[in-house]
Amino acid sequence: MDEQMRIVFLFILISSSATEKVKNLTGTEGGSITLPDPVVKEGFLLFGGKTVAMVINGNSKIYEGTLKDKVLWDKSTGLFTITGLQRNDSGIYVIDPKTGIASTTTYQLTVYEPVPPPAVKSVNVSTESCILLCWVEKAEGTTLLWYKDEEIVNQSSSAFSLPLTVLKQDFNSSYRCVSANPAEKKTALVNVSTTCSGQISPANNKRQYLAAIVIPIILTVIVVLAALIVRSLNKNRTTTTHTQGRFRETHRGAVY
Repeated sequence: MDEQMRIVFLFILISSSATEKVKNLTGTEGGSITLPDPVVKEGFLLFGGKTVAMVINGNSKIYEGTLKDKVLWDKSTGLFTITGLQRNDSGIYVIDPKTGIASTTTYQLTVYEPVPPPAVKSVNVSTESCILLCWVEKAEGTTLLWYKDEEIVNQSSSAFSLPLTVLKQDFNSSYRCVSANPAEKKTALVNVSTTCSGQISPANNKRQYLAAIVIPIILTVIVVLAALIVRSLNKNRTTTTHTQGRFRETHRGAVY
């Protein structure tokens, strides 16, 4: 009997796939997905051509298999929910509410890894601009996007990090970095005025300006002083040598 039912349901799957468009669903590992078409009194849920669950006279029966402890049926709504999603739960699901072949619904479910949350930091700040870096710990299947207000200003689907240069006149604009995959997205909001402007104050600018001028002057003075000291030492050696030479000549004359 079970073998006959499988053949019938495979026929239903092939027929429905040929006559109607497959609906795409996405889920995240560890999460759950509710199939949006109900089975109210009688019907079946199939996965990969095999019967997963059956509803008869308003009561459900879950069959043995990889989904046995993961499929729930809500009697009040007639909806099936698959819990504890794993990557191997991806595949073709069919809802047959037993109201005729034309009413069957086919789903292509794809289960993705959870998208990593993005983090943002400033990497270079000046009086005219700020370079922000958005990054995630892993990038497999993840797209990074920079938004200015509602406009995408930079994006990458293959990098662990994504930089963005914000000019001073745009510091008050709204920026956010989004990490996303087809199943979900996560957002990091950025207050550019706090992240960037707060790192450079007028006092810091003055110190940097003074350092840029004073340090080269100090180094120049040190070099000049060192040169004068060396020159003075050489001059003293020369004077001492001449004095000793005259003393020897005088001493020799006195002896003779």
